[in-house]
Amino acid sequence: MLFVIACRVINPLAFYLSPVALAVVFFYSFTKRFTPYSHLFLGIALALAPVGAWIAVTASVAAAPLLLGGAVVFWLLGLDIIYSCQDVEHDRAHGLFSIPSRFGVARGLRFAAGAHVAMILFLVALWYAAGTLGWIYLAGVAGTAALLWYEHRLVRPDDLRNVNVAFFNVNGMISIGLMVFTLADIYGR
Repeated sequence: MLFVIACRVINPLAFYLSPVALAVVFFYSFTKRFTPYSHLFLGIALALAPVGAWIAVTASVAAAPLLLGGAVVFWLLGLDIIYSCQDVEHDRAHGLFSIPSRFGVARGLRFAAGAHVAMILFLVALWYAAGTLGWIYLAGVAGTAALLWYEHRLVRPDDLRNVNVAFFNVNGMISIGLMVFTLADIYGR
């Protein structure tokens, strides 16, 4: 109720969309019980943050936050698949669903790589759609692509020892690095 009330205070669009946001977040909690695509729902739930922030500030919807949200969806999709590779036996034993438990670790890692390629495409589309981002942002996107490539080199179907390094360390560098490059691009002009 507090979330809905806070959205009402922010602006009418935030208020009208607040049940949708709550439904997505609550729905995600149950997805691992009936679909291997729970990773996608986690990405969608987290992608609501940049879209919701835009709506809160502008009381409108635009291409840029939707593209950023798309990048978040595919980033989380890929990294959550990588992380869940270490839970395959547990998921299968307890009737839980994930892409690696359904399709195998090797195919799961290929799904994750494809998701990360989509993330980079969304970040490039954001650069194009925003019209205000420059070469420093693109350098950050290139650095992000390099870190994602490194992340996928760390984790192999027959060797999951580096999942935590890939999940926590590399993704931490990606989030901070892309933010720093984006801010440098915006405020460096």
